[in-house]
Amino acid sequence: IIAIDFGTSYSGYVFNITPSHEEPDPQLKMWGKEVGLQTPKTPTCILFDESEEFVAFGYEAIESYNNIGGEDAKRHYFFQNFKMALYGKEELRRDMKIQAANGKEMEALKVFTEALRFLKEDALKTINSNTAGMVFLASDFTWVLTVPAIWDQPAKQFMREAAMQAGIVEEGSEERLVIALEPEAASIWCKKLPAEGFISEKHNGTPLDQCQGSQYIVVDCGGGTIDITVHEVLERGVLKELHKASGNNLGGQTVDRKFKEFLREIFSDGVWDEYEENYPSEVQKLLYDFTLLKQSGEDVQFTCSFNLGTLAQKKKTLEKFFESVEGASWNNGSIKISKEKMRYFFEESLQGITKNLWEILKREYSIEYILLVGGFANSQILHQYIIDQFGGTCRILCPFRAQEAIMRGAVEFGRNPSWVASRKSPYTYGVAVSEPFDELKHKPEKKFMVGEEEWCCDRFVKLVQAGEDVRWDEIREHIHRPVDKYQTLMAMRFYCTERIFPKYVDDLGVEEVGSFHVPMPDISGGRERQVRLEIRFGSTEITATAIDVTSGSKGSIKFDFIKT
Repeated sequence: IIAIDFGTSYSGYVFNITPSHEEPDPQLKMWGKEVGLQTPKTPTCILFDESEEFVAFGYEAIESYNNIGGEDAKRHYFFQNFKMALYGKEELRRDMKIQAANGKEMEALKVFTEALRFLKEDALKTINSNTAGMVFLASDFTWVLTVPAIWDQPAKQFMREAAMQAGIVEEGSEERLVIALEPEAASIWCKKLPAEGFISEKHNGTPLDQCQGSQYIVVDCGGGTIDITVHEVLERGVLKELHKASGNNLGGQTVDRKFKEFLREIFSDGVWDEYEENYPSEVQKLLYDFTLLKQSGEDVQFTCSFNLGTLAQKKKTLEKFFESVEGASWNNGSIKISKEKMRYFFEESLQGITKNLWEILKREYSIEYILLVGGFANSQILHQYIIDQFGGTCRILCPFRAQEAIMRGAVEFGRNPSWVASRKSPYTYGVAVSEPFDELKHKPEKKFMVGEEEWCCDRFVKLVQAGEDVRWDEIREHIHRPVDKYQTLMAMRFYCTERIFPKYVDDLGVEEVGSFHVPMPDISGGRERQVRLEIRFGSTEITATAIDVTSGSKGSIKFDFIKT
């Protein structure tokens, strides 16, 4: 199994090559040797040349971009934080473009595909350099790709398609690519940790997976999203989702953005804008350094670059820039930011997390723990704030190496997807049917005739309701009959909506997600013929198959949530 945690700010992978009947021994790739670091993930940054050819990913992409400099850097396509382009889009299209640091655009699918291709090839290279002559191919593995639980279906499907294009799995073996939800993966990892696996002392000593009936919240504090899931431990340690995934887009990068806005406020008169335009790779380096600085809850200090200082001094002395701003000072070539100002940078993100958590805690659950995971959970300010706000209600736990929890749990999930026994369906799904027309309940414009009979078309028949529990391997069955006794083809049209009780498939907020036809060549059974529809909801893709019981002919489809 190879599990890729493709994060907004950082990405990495864990692999396991022990056979499935043996105890797993997950191995983690460490990154950053070329820049004197050793970290469990590498920055999610990718560099393309002016011909849109892949150059580098991660630390190497940052190094290469920093070394290019000047006019040449402006011709290259450097992308960072691009994962957030998929969040909350009204309409996601396969030909969608995203903007590089130089303002130029490339197709998002290509950027995501090349990033995943790099991670795939690097994983195989790492594994094959340690297997004493055995050569593993991509097809030897089950691949697990993590995505935020709060992403909607089009975004999850977009990631799956990018992974397919990257050659992670081939057409026909799609079941070897498992999509894992990030807070779920973290939950699977954390539930089996002993008390000493957590930074906090507030653990009762027994691993959570041995505490049947325990309920807890997992807050995945990522760079882009805050992603929250609520689990109850069932027998044998399997998990049940109690509350549909919630969260927001106020992750660690919200703090980084406030920091950058503050620098623009300090270096006024267009100085910062000029610096950003002329030295984009230096700005990138400064923001990267800040992601480490923000983990402490104290005052922070960093060196002002020569180029920023030179641009500023063309306007006035450096000390003068700091006279009108609160929370920052000039200190012999360095910029010092007070811990109060740092706390202010966190404000919006902390309020977002509080709002989401109270929304859950005011319900009738018996939440014992809040688990903080993800890279942003390493920030002392965030950690202390959650303890201050919620420590009286729940025990607050944060595992050591919180940044690794998701990918380590993703390996476990790849080995056994049934760890999450059931989830809340985020949508109501249905199929279009016709039924005998009743003028008291049907719209007149939906009436059509079959011989002498009046029928109503486009009725929405519910297959699963938003908020309903769906087992991980659940298949729902429905029987359909033809309207016309001479019918030789039945159309199956599927829809989804956030509404609970839609009446017609063209009601407001109802979207078509797929359709196919089932041949019904043998008409001898007339209207009594049956077509058996089976829909698999529980896995990461929704598939539908319909069989004409008389002839055995069938049709099938995977629901498609992306507009072409």
